[in-house]
Amino acid sequence: MKDFKQKTCAYALKNAIAYEGTARMGAVISSLFNEGLKPSEVKKYSKEISEIILKVNALSKEDQEKEFKKLEKEVSHRDAREGLPELPGAKKGKVIMRFAPSASGPFHIGHALTSSLSYLFVKKYGGKFYVRIEDTNPENIYPLAYDMIKKESKWLFGNLAEIIIQSDRMKIYYACAEKLIKKKTAYVCTCSQEKFKEFSDKKKECPCRKLNVNDNMTRWKRMLSINKPVFNEGYAVLRFKSDMKDKNPAMRDFPLARINLTKHARQGNKYRVWPLMNLAVAADDIDLKMTHIIRAKDHRDNAERQKRMYIALGLKSKLPWAGFLGRIHLKDMELSSSKMRKAIEAGQYSDWDDERLPTIAAIMKKGYKPHAFWKFAERIGLSENDKVMDRSEFFKLLDDFNRG
Repeated sequence: MKDFKQKTCAYALKNAIAYEGTARMGAVISSLFNEGLKPSEVKKYSKEISEIILKVNALSKEDQEKEFKKLEKEVSHRDAREGLPELPGAKKGKVIMRFAPSASGPFHIGHALTSSLSYLFVKKYGGKFYVRIEDTNPENIYPLAYDMIKKESKWLFGNLAEIIIQSDRMKIYYACAEKLIKKKTAYVCTCSQEKFKEFSDKKKECPCRKLNVNDNMTRWKRMLSINKPVFNEGYAVLRFKSDMKDKNPAMRDFPLARINLTKHARQGNKYRVWPLMNLAVAADDIDLKMTHIIRAKDHRDNAERQKRMYIALGLKSKLPWAGFLGRIHLKDMELSSSKMRKAIEAGQYSDWDDERLPTIAAIMKKGYKPHAFWKFAERIGLSENDKVMDRSEFFKLLDDFNRG
């Protein structure tokens, strides 16, 4: 980074003047990010930054202002962004956004960072913010997660978040599936997984694709049938009729729903056909009238699948604006809920609030405040750049945001 010491001193002076003579480490580092400092370099330079801040804080207010005038040119043309960026197309009081955690476990710090951005936009513009618990995969549910997510959402978002649970909304997904069938944009496929992959690899259509609406509705009802099931688990899949010659294999007649007879933690054996993510997400976003959606950039394919479903349903004009975030890779911190759960069950940790875990339960227990994550998320903004931090770097920044 060019002129590192001068820029660090300039931003430290600027921050000290703004905060009664005391510059804050996190604020200075955040400003340096805008000058080219990478999150992965924080550890390397943190000692030097800290020493510069100590010298600045030791100056009188008059001397801080005097020294800043000498270095003001270092920050005048690339001043750090303050506050949230503008949300494209946002209308006052009409922004509807969501965060969609899985029911596989409670919140962790990665959830808190990504969800806080959507929450802050809704808080800024006014509208509705949903926390949608995704639990349509009966095989990957941690029963205690429902209450934990509700409690942690209350802590992080106050009363702004409305909690909804996907498995309580099955009629909406079935109705969406039937609309797609009737519009000839979905069909029930009975090809084996291996056979369909063979068709996909050769860019050929499977025989099921040629069935008419009546035949597809008959097959769909057989999938749903509880009293006299005709189709067994794994025998039939509802697919979106896209383009089997699409250059992106992920777009070729992707699946929407499947038979899964695993007992559901919340619904028991009430349902035998469960929507896959793209059907459930698209149906929810349509029903709840989402206006803006922020996703991790590794969900681009899913965003495109859902876009095609909107178009197939004649709702192109209702498509929400989509923003994508880069990945925040937190080194030496395990964020997999299933792995953390196994470690807890094995006695490696006392519970989800064990202070060594990167969970919100642990964060709450240690006395952090929600605004630490809000400020952290605000500083990251709508960036698609990937970021790498280790535990000490992350908590150094979080500690400073927590004090601010």
